[in-house]
Amino acid sequence: MTTLKNDTFIKALLRQPVDRTPIWMMRQAGRYLPEYRQVREQAGSFLNLCTNPELACEVTLQPLRRFAFDAAILFSDILTIPDAMGLGLYFTEGEGPKFKNPIKTASDIYNLPIPDPVTDLRYVVDAVSLIRKSLEGSVPLIGFSGSPWTLATYMVEGGSSKSFQKVKSLMYEQPQLLHIMLDKLALTVAAYLNAQIEAGAQAVMLFDTWGGMLTSEDYNEFSLYYAKQVRALLNTTVDGQQIPTILFTKGGGLWLENMADSGYDALGLDWQTDIHNARARVGDKVALQGNMDPVALYAKPEVIVEKVKTILHKYGNGPGHVFNLGHGILPDINPEHVKAMVDAVHEFSPVYHQ
Repeated sequence: MTTLKNDTFIKALLRQPVDRTPIWMMRQAGRYLPEYRQVREQAGSFLNLCTNPELACEVTLQPLRRFAFDAAILFSDILTIPDAMGLGLYFTEGEGPKFKNPIKTASDIYNLPIPDPVTDLRYVVDAVSLIRKSLEGSVPLIGFSGSPWTLATYMVEGGSSKSFQKVKSLMYEQPQLLHIMLDKLALTVAAYLNAQIEAGAQAVMLFDTWGGMLTSEDYNEFSLYYAKQVRALLNTTVDGQQIPTILFTKGGGLWLENMADSGYDALGLDWQTDIHNARARVGDKVALQGNMDPVALYAKPEVIVEKVKTILHKYGNGPGHVFNLGHGILPDINPEHVKAMVDAVHEFSPVYHQ
């Protein structure tokens, strides 16, 4: 197993001592970088970019050439799983993801296959392997998947949604049918993440983008329950090394105590959750990842530096903090503002680890 030259991210997730707070950024490979836009144009479409392991590797590495990030994250999309289940993913410019064959009937759910990631999602597995090799042990590689609940919302709605009327109607009127679907998705997500781990991912993250749209009762039953099922099925030891796991529920600040008991090593925090209070609530159970407001990156660099210092101060002394945004970076952010954030974390965090 390749020895990591920079393992601060892994250590922080496992709440081990580090000399500074590590940082990476959700959507760190993406449209805010001109070099990404060039490769995207070369690929011809976003989906072509995701399904080409060489190009996915290139855009994964691009931000690491510019910024001193402490981790790389696989360039892919959470909707690769529904696509492999036969829903026919496509992207319409300005409208986001859509499916040619969304879930509409009970038979659609009963007939959903559980894809084999090694064959049906081979391009992702190959990308992970290629990225891991290309990193040469410089920083760890993060693999990821959408959560069962979040994937289900897209599959039933047929794309993005504001009201989630279709999936919530299914949840309220035919809950057992939705449970059958979520069971299949949990098995699929676990197999997918395990395939990424086997291919070289050194940490994995579950993105529960739409868990925060639920009531507390429904979150526990339809989202967190299945996040726990995924975690229980993960193979998190490779060659004697622990593979840390991260659970991120956008809008999940109300449920941190329950999330901290779900088996994951770390919780991602959105920007609406106070990190000082979050740490007080979860104690030593989990590490915390977050949680700067992505919109703060529009501000002047000196303002960004102050925002970074505030979050570091609020988390306080000791291990268990991975600095990140509270959600993905927005596409028209100035890359120099990202540099200001990364450099500030590295400059001002060591005092909290003495």
